Amino acid sequence: MKVGDFMSMRVVTVNPDSPVMDAAQLMLKHHLSGLPVVDDSGRVMGMVTEHDLVRRTDRPDAQVMTERAAVAKEALHFDEAKVKSVMTSDPLVVMEDTPIEDVCRIMDQRGIKRLPVVRDGRLVGIVSRADLVRALATAIRQLTQANERVAAAGSLGAELQRQSMVNRARGWF
Repeated sequence: MKVGDFMSMRVVTVNPDSPVMDAAQLMLKHHLSGLPVVDDSGRVMGMVTEHDLVRRTDRPDAQVMTERAAVAKEALHFDEAKVKSVMTSDPLVVMEDTPIEDVCRIMDQRGIKRLPVVRDGRLVGIVSRADLVRALATAIRQLTQANERVAAAGSLGAELQRQSMVNRARGWF
């Protein structure tokens, strides 16, 4: 099973020069926790995630962030900042022919939720953990169907063998 069989081809992206607020709004609108950052030619420049936006604050203490002054200050920073200032640059990418098993291993080892899929350096899709769950469900369904076919073939073979023995005993062969 390959990434190209399960990746999402409809990818919401953001430009590195876009305001961070645009990225946040896109994530909220599309219920996403991260976006590929691409240049005008479609080359993947980075990834921006909810984590990147949350850690954007200059004051990481969560209690301080809830104070009105801190929230107002962060809102200004958020509005002025560009995606390129908060994104993870040069993210790991995979190609359409990358085996699903390799993607699972990479995501697990690196704690990654999604990977851009590229062809000739340009974004063609994204593979997420949800896509991997879909791949797993498909593999289980295919295995179950194959096992059912083998069991059915075994039952059919046994019945044919029994019929053959009955026919021989009757002297029909």
